[in-house]
Amino acid sequence: MPRMSAEERRESVIRAATAEFARGGYHGTSTEAIAKRVGVSQPYLFRLFPGKKAIFLAASERCVEDTISTFAEASEGLKGEEALHAMADAYTRVIAERPEVLMMQMQMYVAVGAAEQEGDHEFGEAVRAGWMRLWDTVHLPLGADIDETTTFLAYGMLVNCLVAMGFPPEHRVWEGLYPSARTKGRLEH
Repeated sequence: MPRMSAEERRESVIRAATAEFARGGYHGTSTEAIAKRVGVSQPYLFRLFPGKKAIFLAASERCVEDTISTFAEASEGLKGEEALHAMADAYTRVIAERPEVLMMQMQMYVAVGAAEQEGDHEFGEAVRAGWMRLWDTVHLPLGADIDETTTFLAYGMLVNCLVAMGFPPEHRVWEGLYPSARTKGRLEH
């Protein structure tokens, strides 16, 4: 079997870090756990990334970029309500199939808040920049309507919170969401 290139290793570290950070958060995840999941030594991990913060930022960036791609692909050629439902449906599929994406997002927001409290604004700047790219990706297919964009993203955050808290798909809290944002039949609890 051929050896992985540094770029392939880097990709495997990002995937492993996403899973580990999604489960344990920034402060609760060790670089040792990430290295072990990838099957490399910690010194090798630090040849690929200068430190834990860089690994977390790379995993965060990937999470945001994957979500942006999900929305962009789902809404391609669509406008307004068709785009809204296509994006909502695609997103609920992603979080059902890859729950680590959802949990990584939630951990990103917690990490930003904690870092800001400690005077470290790098996390926040990176995550906010990603959020704005996400906003723009959603905003245009929704007709550049601020209210529609805000409502769509607000529903998305509600979905994130409900799923993260483990509300089963048949629970009454899901009833107010538009059908394409519901996770019914997609998530197993």
